[in-house]
Amino acid sequence: MQNNSDRFFVLTGGPGSGKTTLIEALRQKGFATSIEAGRGIIRDQSAIGGPALPWNDRTLFAELMLSWEMRSYQAAIEQEGPVFFDRGVPDTLGYLRLSGLPVPGHVGLAAKRFRYNPRVFVAPPWPEIFAQDEERKQTLDEAERTYRALVGVYTELGYELVPLPLAPVDARLKFVLAETRLA
Repeated sequence: MQNNSDRFFVLTGGPGSGKTTLIEALRQKGFATSIEAGRGIIRDQSAIGGPALPWNDRTLFAELMLSWEMRSYQAAIEQEGPVFFDRGVPDTLGYLRLSGLPVPGHVGLAAKRFRYNPRVFVAPPWPEIFAQDEERKQTLDEAERTYRALVGVYTELGYELVPLPLAPVDARLKFVLAETRLA
């Protein structure tokens, strides 16, 4: 792997599609991983009574997501070997579009500058495992719309999308390791 973008692998898709479970399985196998920005921000903001929550201020929430993802990217540069990201900088662009909010120029610029491996893993909607919780308040319909928005953004940015199979985490893990040639 010659540069950072070659060794930085993104897993994206709508909420409740098994991304974080797969990221955890990769972490348990010894791979470096990132924490999903959205859940982390919701936990942090809820703990302090902060305003940057998707049900309070979507624009501020998006700014914190962008900052989180850029920080995760910079931290990954310091790590050796492959890194698997639970979403990437372009997800912020998708979130803004999905929310019907204006996309500031700096968000588009960040999505173009912070590059990942050209092949991005995308988790399709999976109604059988989808569940809401305290942090994931989206409906299945919104999860499906999120998926479509992210597919559009990553495609526009020139990434090749690799759909994850609707399969147990062990099968998904083997699939990702085979597709990245890390098996």
